[in-house]
Amino acid sequence: MKLATFRSSTGSNHIGIVYDGDRRLFDLTSSAEQAGGDASDFSSMLALIDAGDAGLEKARTLFAARSSDAGLTMAIDSVELLAPLPRPRQMRDCMSYETHIRQSGRGMRRLVAAAAGDDIQVAAIDAEPLAPLADVYRQLPIYYITNRMIVGAPGSTVVWPSYSNVMDYELEYGVVIGKTAANIRPENARDHIFGYTIFNDFSARDQQSKEMPGWLGPGKGKSFDGGNVIGPWIVTRDEIPDPYSLKAVVRVNGEVRCESSTAGMLFNFEQMLVHMSMDETISAGEVICSGTIGNGCGLETGIFLNNGDVVELEFERIGILRNKVVRRAS
Repeated sequence: MKLATFRSSTGSNHIGIVYDGDRRLFDLTSSAEQAGGDASDFSSMLALIDAGDAGLEKARTLFAARSSDAGLTMAIDSVELLAPLPRPRQMRDCMSYETHIRQSGRGMRRLVAAAAGDDIQVAAIDAEPLAPLADVYRQLPIYYITNRMIVGAPGSTVVWPSYSNVMDYELEYGVVIGKTAANIRPENARDHIFGYTIFNDFSARDQQSKEMPGWLGPGKGKSFDGGNVIGPWIVTRDEIPDPYSLKAVVRVNGEVRCESSTAGMLFNFEQMLVHMSMDETISAGEVICSGTIGNGCGLETGIFLNNGDVVELEFERIGILRNKVVRRAS
């Protein structure tokens, strides 16, 4: 199933099933309420995740019984989609793709040199070979915890923070955790994945360049209202038997900026879960993101965003996450 959160006609948040080639939406919340009994499993996406396999089975049953009811279905473009998890219980973002790790370090140095007007240094950086991957990235999953309270929605306009002039996107996807546990074992790690979604880790690169030398970033380089965009929905685990071979594309104003795939992660999501859960409880409703796929951001390609640009991240079997980026009015 593809599960979305949307704003209903009454202004409340509902969850629904996306179907018919991503063109229609079935209102699970209203369906459960009309069916009588306990509808609490469909009061939010977190409630459905907490309900586990039984909740998903109830959702399938409601859809099978009532998807022909015109009062419970609507065109997907007629509703306001929200982030599928407007307030995840936690958000962790990894560095999982070698090409991005190696190129982004050079890209950041180039950005700093260009901002200083040092054309000679820019040319020298462009001419140098890529540095080898630091050993630590092969030794254990590297990640940071980002701000779960500022999650942006699919289709939203991202208003750039006033302290930054360099606007960037990042091509990422992630998992939503379905079971709360600590010390997860490798053989059942996949059972803890509820589903998959897309993540655009919008990045204020000039601010990030100031923070990262302090070794505790990225801070305000990543954390600003509406910047952590996930969506457009969550695709349940059973719909994606192999999440590590999905085609992935970035388009800006319809122009392809990157064509790649999810293959080649240094550590897959199951391995991340084993590592993250060592003597630490990982909660159902957390989002764990992959890190940027190689060439999936302007920091690597040298082509950043302009005011008014529309960014689309598309992943096979998941969908398209679309956002417009605008500068803050002075």
